[in-house]
Amino acid sequence: MENMEQHIRELTEKIVEDYGKGRYIDKTNAFNCPDKDAVVDILKKLQRIIFPGFFKSKEYRYYTVENSTSTIVEDVLFNLTKQVNIALRYSPDFENTDCDQVARRAQDISMAFLERIPAIRAFIETDLQAEFDGDPAAYNKDEIIFSYPGFYAIMVYRIAHELVLMKVPMLPRIMTEYAHSLTGIDINPGATIGKYFFIDHGTGIVIGETTLIGDNVKVYQGVTLGALSTRKGQLLKGVKRHPTIEDNVTIYSGASILGGDTVIGKGAVIGANAFITSSVAAGAKVSIKNQELRVNFDDGKKPVQKELDQDKNWFYVI
Repeated sequence: MENMEQHIRELTEKIVEDYGKGRYIDKTNAFNCPDKDAVVDILKKLQRIIFPGFFKSKEYRYYTVENSTSTIVEDVLFNLTKQVNIALRYSPDFENTDCDQVARRAQDISMAFLERIPAIRAFIETDLQAEFDGDPAAYNKDEIIFSYPGFYAIMVYRIAHELVLMKVPMLPRIMTEYAHSLTGIDINPGATIGKYFFIDHGTGIVIGETTLIGDNVKVYQGVTLGALSTRKGQLLKGVKRHPTIEDNVTIYSGASILGGDTVIGKGAVIGANAFITSSVAAGAKVSIKNQELRVNFDDGKKPVQKELDQDKNWFYVI
């Protein structure tokens, strides 16, 4: 036992010594960084505010909607202000600002954000309707709220995007990456997404920071709305790198649409596995010529060859 304690002390000394090398990863003051667990907890409480009749809290006992909402709002306001206060120090706008002034700004932002809850809920209601209308496997809207990963990822995006608009660093990305880790859906909080956004299945979807998406857009699993190249790295910060998807567009599974100058016009349909790097006119239907399907028979018959695009259903892979 004594040898083990000595060994632990020696290991600790070596690790702490390694912290002294002056690298970025050697920072040891955790109080100057946002608390990821606290941000996730805020997100869960915001979910209860957005859906008051769906997600119960084990922390409080309520007797009225007003009482429960007031308790959670006060909790979120306190903890969000705390995290925003820390996050603002990552912004160049507050680099040389007095601590009290930053704290006041953090509280103002948190209050303004909570005042936006009804507007956020209005967007989420349209997303819920789009999910229900677009998925014949959905038996009711409760099922979507409780279990659909696409709907959850959109909800988290709606919350995080408001913080982006308020120029809060760090916290929005923590939120959307948490949703990404749970759902496999990567929506950058900086993207702009209109009403009635429908994600089906969802796994593997990537929506980049400067993507613009209109109203009534449907996106299926494996879709990438990305940049053509990021080789210039930080030099591309703030540049429009991701596509624009106009109203009423449907993008089927596995499609990749890339580039900041790429515009998919209103009502266009992008077929499964399409790879697009230039604009598509409104109302167009884009597909790729598939590989030839070859079927061999065990009874000695000749192989059957058929172009997959001769099948009227191949285009709509969901």
